[in-house]
Amino acid sequence: MHQLGFRFRLQRRVAPRCSADFLLPKHHVAVFVDGCFRHGSPEHGTREFRGPNASRWAEKIQRNQARDRRNDQAARESGWKVVRVWECEIRKDSKAAAQRVAEVARAGTTATRPLPSDPI
Repeated sequence: MHQLGFRFRLQRRVAPRCSADFLLPKHHVAVFVDGCFRHGSPEHGTREFRGPNASRWAEKIQRNQARDRRNDQAARESGWKVVRVWECEIRKDSKAAAQRVAEVARAGTTATRPLPSDPI
């Protein structure tokens, strides 16, 4: 982001009980970076859990996804544009992920990635 000319702040609160991973304050953009496993990535998240704690993990990820939706809404209601980026997007091509955030900042639109709607 810095190479693209953006200045950012890390781990800042955007709404009550809602902190973004980083902010572009000048553009009022809140960015959340979600881990593939703990947030249920459709590409890299676990489809079916096995073992003694399978139901606990499935419930945990569903709670995380519900919290993500609540945080998105709370941030938007507080006037922030929200961008969600998967951990795997950054690992695969960090420049493309940064460019996606930059496009939102420049365009003034919200480009949040869709959350999985299917239960895990």
